[in-house]
Amino acid sequence: MKLKIPLSFLGLLAVGPASAQGLYYVGSEAQESIPLKWVVGADLTYDDNVSPGVGPEESSFGTNPYVGLSFVSMTPQTTWDVYARLGLIYYFDAPDDMDEVSSQSRAGINLTHRFSERLRFSSRNFVSYELEPDYSYGYASSRQVGEYLIWQSDNSLGYRWTERVATYSGLRLSGTSYADVDNNDRFTWELYNQFRYQLSPQTVLTADYRYSQTSGDGVSSDSSDHYILGGLEHRFSPNTIGIVRAGAQLHDVDDGDSTSNPYVELAFNSQVNQQFGVRAFARYGIETYDTVQAIDPVGLVEYDDRQTLRLGISANYAVSPTLSVFSGFDYIPTSYASGRSVTNPPFLGSIPDADEDIFNAYIGLSMKINDYLTGTATYNFTNSSSDINGRDYDRNRFSVGVSAEF
Repeated sequence: MKLKIPLSFLGLLAVGPASAQGLYYVGSEAQESIPLKWVVGADLTYDDNVSPGVGPEESSFGTNPYVGLSFVSMTPQTTWDVYARLGLIYYFDAPDDMDEVSSQSRAGINLTHRFSERLRFSSRNFVSYELEPDYSYGYASSRQVGEYLIWQSDNSLGYRWTERVATYSGLRLSGTSYADVDNNDRFTWELYNQFRYQLSPQTVLTADYRYSQTSGDGVSSDSSDHYILGGLEHRFSPNTIGIVRAGAQLHDVDDGDSTSNPYVELAFNSQVNQQFGVRAFARYGIETYDTVQAIDPVGLVEYDDRQTLRLGISANYAVSPTLSVFSGFDYIPTSYASGRSVTNPPFLGSIPDADEDIFNAYIGLSMKINDYLTGTATYNFTNSSSDINGRDYDRNRFSVGVSAEF
């Protein structure tokens, strides 16, 4: 059966590679223009371990004031989606080993331009400078000692060759920079091409090839990766979509070993009904972040094979028009292998492998007080179990806040 052009175009081109929106992203775009919105608010937080993994546990109250904006502009050819949130965390009784004030800010600009019914350009960009990790971005693996900068720019061209066949080709740039952690800054550029075949109005088959190069900081090595993946994207209903891609990752470290590994990424998004929505992601592969560790008594060790699984689920349930419940968790097990001493002089003995598990969970309430004001209350628990020095900890955080939107 011949497919109508609008359906074919959306099915083939709307869902591209993972974007700057994080690992939850399923290729969705804004559906209507939204006028400029401002939000101002503040949270009051109690943290029973404000500097986990660094010295003894110390608790403190803190506050997180912020201001944000968002808007969406749509025309038949071009869509702009802009958001920003500038905030800070201030601990009233911060330990001596950490700053009292830290940034908690992020911003993003997403652009889609349709040159024709067949050709479109997409650019998805974000930058974040913050203290607390957001595991859904796919970079952080533990609470950092200080603020860190992460950014990404993903730019691609999509072309529909026939009613069923399309391609996506692009360049993705990303970087991390840590204020108080050595050997962990990274810069990565990646070229990718995705072949897409629309099997049915609900299902798209994909084949991906990606090549990336990563530059390391300090004693960390440069590396390169090839990804060869096959995938499936299926829209179970107008409000439910699932994406899975799997294949091989060929990882080469300039000063170390070359390894091959299975690679898998999955994303799922469903608005089950008007009250309940759920999202999930999973990614497994070799990561190039956080590869240099201090191992007692070896000293600094660089691990060429850092296999990581990232799993996240979040959900939201509207109890009533004014009250909502939200919750979620992240689970990140990591295996460090193929370690090399990078101290001077180098350690000559055997280098032990290491494992680390991070579990983070939260639950909260959101109550709409009136047309402008919203109150929230959240509890967050984090547990880190690690073979690496100083990275075992438990952490509990309680926060209440209020925001105004206009």
